[in-house]
Amino acid sequence: MKKYQLYRETILPITLLEAWDFFSNPSNLSKITPKEMEFKVVTPNLPQHIHNGLIIEYVVRPLAGVPLKWVSQISSVNAPYSFADEQLKGPYAYWHHEHTFEEKDGKVLMKDKVTYAISFGWLGRLANTLIVRKKLAHIFDYRTTQILNIFKAG
Repeated sequence: MKKYQLYRETILPITLLEAWDFFSNPSNLSKITPKEMEFKVVTPNLPQHIHNGLIIEYVVRPLAGVPLKWVSQISSVNAPYSFADEQLKGPYAYWHHEHTFEEKDGKVLMKDKVTYAISFGWLGRLANTLIVRKKLAHIFDYRTTQILNIFKAG
């Protein structure tokens, strides 16, 4: 199974604790996901902040408006510096997303590192080249724009 990576860095004009407060709240994910994906958290009674082992269920429409159930688990938390989530059920054969936060000159350097794999052998590799890689880049570019707008206005 071939694994791929997507990596992003964003400088946030906020403190480390403000960054942690926003990104560790699972309800905020819908605020930074493209509207066309119709992303919805369906887990009832989510906590204000993530913790190790937390399982979160979503419904998302990544392609052609087809609803897809996505279940992820928070696999590690090192507050307020990092956390990781892994897909338990969803469109990928493998998904691991690391979020890190580092204070730099009164701002926060946020890093996202996604490692993913797609099933179906050569067909999955072709799908990654033609669709998936571009879709993920679009999602993370959108997130960057939304995050910067949220914190500029905040």
